[in-house]
Amino acid sequence: MTRRATTLLLTGVLTALLCALAAAPAGAAGYRYWSFWERTGGGWAYATQGPATSRPADGSVQGFRFAVSQDSADASRPRGTASFAEVCAGTPARAGSKRVALVIDFGTAADAPGGEMPPAARTACARVDEDASTAEALAAVAKPLRYDTNALLCAIAGYPKRGCGEQVAGTAERTPAAAPKDDKGAEGAGGDGGDGGDGPRLAWYAGAAAVAALAAAAVWQSRRNRHD
Repeated sequence: MTRRATTLLLTGVLTALLCALAAAPAGAAGYRYWSFWERTGGGWAYATQGPATSRPADGSVQGFRFAVSQDSADASRPRGTASFAEVCAGTPARAGSKRVALVIDFGTAADAPGGEMPPAARTACARVDEDASTAEALAAVAKPLRYDTNALLCAIAGYPKRGCGEQVAGTAERTPAAAPKDDKGAEGAGGDGGDGGDGPRLAWYAGAAAVAALAAAAVWQSRRNRHD
């Protein structure tokens, strides 16, 4: 490789490195809200309907989690492994009604609005009419509920006292201690895990390391050419 070619390679690699540094994640914006989940096969799945239109069957387990998330893929799952049998053990079946086990996770202090502390997570067995929605089941066991003008669920059992789906900057900069855990007690990265918010950050570090290695190789080649 000629000295001129080496210089051009070195310039290109260093430019790529600077671009990678400039693109470093500074903390993506997220939203503070209640997410809605359905328990299937022993794990949590993000609900495909809203609680006002969902019509759970008798024996269903549904969950709500308050957290700061960027989107449904990043949303934090309710913590715990409570089953229908555990939650509704003291609520026998009754003709003309159904029972829905609800897991309500108020989240962590890191996700709480300023000046508020999340209550302890709770479970409740709601006995409601056979055609009742999840929202009606929630209202039966966790009042007061608060909605905004667009019917977005803003508060469960009065938490939080204010705010509704507001944007929060710097989601990606939450400390590891505040990262929610999945049902197995480990930080998730998809599937039935928790946030998975470290993925883009780790990918960027790997890319930056690769570019830095190329830069070092180009410098070494340039010095070698000068000595030849």
